[in-house]
Amino acid sequence: MLSVQGLGLHHSGNYLFQNVNFTIKREDKIGLVGKNGAGKSTLLKMLSGEISFYEGNVIPEGNITIGFLKQDLDFVKGRTVWDETMQAFEKINAMKAELDEVNHQLATRTDYESQAYHDLIERMTELNDLLHHHDAYNLEGDVEKVLLGLGFKAEDFNKITDEFSGGWRMRIELAKLLLQKNDLMLLDEPTNHLDMESIIWLENFLKDYPGAIVLVSHDKQFMTAVCNRTFDINNKKIDDYKANYTKYLELNKERREKLEQAKKNQDAEIKQMEDNINRFRASATKASFAQSLIKKLEKIERIEIDNEDVSKFNIRFQSSITPGKVIFEAENLGKAYGDKQVFDHVNFFVQRGEKIALLGQNGQGKTTLAKILAGVTKDYTGSWTLGHNVNIGYFAQNQEEVLDPNKTVLQEAEDAATEETRPRVRDLLGSFLFQGDAVSKKTKVLSGGERNRLALCKLLLRPFNTLIM
Repeated sequence: MLSVQGLGLHHSGNYLFQNVNFTIKREDKIGLVGKNGAGKSTLLKMLSGEISFYEGNVIPEGNITIGFLKQDLDFVKGRTVWDETMQAFEKINAMKAELDEVNHQLATRTDYESQAYHDLIERMTELNDLLHHHDAYNLEGDVEKVLLGLGFKAEDFNKITDEFSGGWRMRIELAKLLLQKNDLMLLDEPTNHLDMESIIWLENFLKDYPGAIVLVSHDKQFMTAVCNRTFDINNKKIDDYKANYTKYLELNKERREKLEQAKKNQDAEIKQMEDNINRFRASATKASFAQSLIKKLEKIERIEIDNEDVSKFNIRFQSSITPGKVIFEAENLGKAYGDKQVFDHVNFFVQRGEKIALLGQNGQGKTTLAKILAGVTKDYTGSWTLGHNVNIGYFAQNQEEVLDPNKTVLQEAEDAATEETRPRVRDLLGSFLFQGDAVSKKTKVLSGGERNRLALCKLLLRPFNTLIM
């Protein structure tokens, strides 16, 4: 279906990938693993064509279609959930329109023996086959099935997408991709905004998906259930395991143990050769022997073992003043989106030192309440009071809502810093794995994980005594 030959990519002065080769077949469900910064999201972008400046070739077979779940949403304001989801069929609708035109020409032309007439018949057959392949005459049923599976209710279908959070809009984007039935589907953290019920539904959907899938996910159970093949990115290469994630862990452990033993033996052999070279190179009778050892040593292909991912974030919050005993106090707090009342007459208070988990089904207003308390959402009923000396730190559910897409990583961090912490911005970014040229990336090109790391870094640059996540 798709072949990759000699793939290479420079990043920050070094190779991210070098001479990578693999083939993706139609039945493949591939889990992509690797430590932070290994290039998982980058590889997906290369396969999708979003990144084109690389060495080697990505060769699709025939006219295969490739779908990619992007993190950046581009919805037209004012569309309903249903209408936005139906945008998935833009190509199918174009094929239907073309088929109507072809049928019209066939019905009105009389040059039955001409080449042009035969070309129209061939195109009609081709379009009919394509529409049949995409089950183009049962689109509405498919849309309903997928939206319900991803957690929407029937009454949500006619609501404007503007009313939904970024996480719910990402579900719409995922629904559109699933409905397109591409030959190859590229998924970068598809479960990030899903509840357990929706994850189980998506898991079953992908297991039965007729095309190939390349998947990046931190949900290892999900990846084990869906994938039958695992690509491990390490040492600028890709190790290909014909196994799901759980089996890959076993095989990778065995492989690493064998590789470590082989390297240990090789290191001992190299040391012995170097000792002999140093011993004999000054001897007139042994000089030629020493030279032969040097040539042999130069030809040895050194065994390299990629360091295990032991990277840890150095999280130390800035000291802040002690707040008063009461942090928040809410009275008759309410929030509605249009005609939908999310919650109403909510009363509570939060005291210093409490650690509170906010539970509830999807759509019940957990994120909305957090945004109100963080000062992000201003439109609500009732009132709430911020306690004495309370400084709030806020970690958003969807970082794209709070990060400026046109600012770099460094600019976002510097904007969050105080005079005291500004000299340490680059060091702190480095501890969150933003090193070298990575600080010059625009936030709009960051992966979901990178955005979360940047958001955490920003929290450490300013003192606060109350954290909302």
